[in-house]
Amino acid sequence: MMQLKDILYKVSIEAVKGATDLSINKLEFDSRKIEFNDVFIAIEGSLSDGHTFIDKALNNGAVAVICNRFPDVIVNGVTYIQVKDTNLALALMASNYYGNPSKDLKLVGITGTNGKTTVASLLYQLFKNAGFKVGLISTVKILVDEVEYKATHTTPDSLTINFYLDEMIKAGVSHCFMEVSSHGIHQKRTKALEFAGGVFTNLSHDHLDYHNSFAEYRDVKKSFFDEMSKSAFVVTNTDDKNGSFMIQNSAAKKVTYALKSYADYKALILENQLNGLLLKINENEVWVKLIGAFNAYNLLAIYATAVELGLENFEVLRLISNLESVSGRFQFFITKNKITTIVDYAHTPDALENVLDTINEIRTKNEQLITIVGCGGDRDVTKRPIMAKIATTLSDKVILTSDNPRSEDPIDIIQQMEKGVELQNQKKTLSIVDRAQAIKVACQLANTNDIILIAGKGHENYQEIKGVKYHFDDMETIKEVLNQLDK
Repeated sequence: MMQLKDILYKVSIEAVKGATDLSINKLEFDSRKIEFNDVFIAIEGSLSDGHTFIDKALNNGAVAVICNRFPDVIVNGVTYIQVKDTNLALALMASNYYGNPSKDLKLVGITGTNGKTTVASLLYQLFKNAGFKVGLISTVKILVDEVEYKATHTTPDSLTINFYLDEMIKAGVSHCFMEVSSHGIHQKRTKALEFAGGVFTNLSHDHLDYHNSFAEYRDVKKSFFDEMSKSAFVVTNTDDKNGSFMIQNSAAKKVTYALKSYADYKALILENQLNGLLLKINENEVWVKLIGAFNAYNLLAIYATAVELGLENFEVLRLISNLESVSGRFQFFITKNKITTIVDYAHTPDALENVLDTINEIRTKNEQLITIVGCGGDRDVTKRPIMAKIATTLSDKVILTSDNPRSEDPIDIIQQMEKGVELQNQKKTLSIVDRAQAIKVACQLANTNDIILIAGKGHENYQEIKGVKYHFDDMETIKEVLNQLDK
């Protein structure tokens, strides 16, 4: 058991009621998980306030409470510690509780609107292929070397992060690649972590349901780099208009990458085909299995990061040439009738435009491009008409359908998307609420050599409707439909 006073190291304390020299079992911010001798941290969230669950935590055995404000009733024998920010206190305490595991490996955080999962996952794959023991914390999954755990958030809570980092240390992991979301930064989940490096991919319209403005969203992302130490490095995309802004106040070593502008790491797309890209990276050519300009950026970020972490340039090129695409990221197969089907996670306007532009660059225009797209419920409503406008402008046929409607009526979401469809594109647009039916109709519309893009859900294997998650997998569904139709 650890002493409470040791776990409070570096926590800014405003007031204390009770003793801090007591042994505690573990930390929890969920009162339902509290056991005897635990510490309960009362977090003020967007949906609920942990302060209202202090009594429940005490009934379950908590011996100490970390809070923003003292409760009206103080129970004898319980230690109450008032702090200004319980999210920050949780991050510091979690790191202390697990022995600050981030300092014992090279932790690299990847942030930006698009590309986080691809960059983090491919860096994991690259370093694994280079012979290292590696960790991954991503939207898709958490990996402790080769042991896989289910991911529930892009950036988990501070306790979960430190728990898995500690597991990685025990497993002998030397490098960990972690997606860092704007929610995670804003809620202080990455505070107290020691990052060896940070990567900025790009910034576009997203999460304005959570952040008050694009400027706030941008500034939250920037704060991640502001806090990097001078012993770390930051890799930024200078082709993005926010790329230089992101790192301007960082004390870390600054490294740039770009396809269009001057940078430390430069790439040129020599060939862009459905089976891969031929890139020229800093004067050396390499063939890769990924496609599209957006993946050229991702691969360049990976190359720069790997070199900054000490790998030799030509070894990194060799490793990059063997990388396989990430689940649900431009994942495609071609049927015996030569219909190309692509599943992609593109759920922001910028990501959808990138994928459609990539397909249009590669195809001959003698075939139809049929796009299936929806927008998630309880999320940023302003992007809904924009997504539909992009899809209908850049595709030959479009089916607007459900994504994860969550608590919203999917019909309402689709109607909001329809407002973005311009008059000249209305005839080529269908609205089908049921996603499986939308996929079936797209397959019926497709002829030899046509391309079907299913956008928005990517790797997800569920659909969330009215608080219930039902099994649903885009790739699985379209393969079943095509088998039935014998295409």
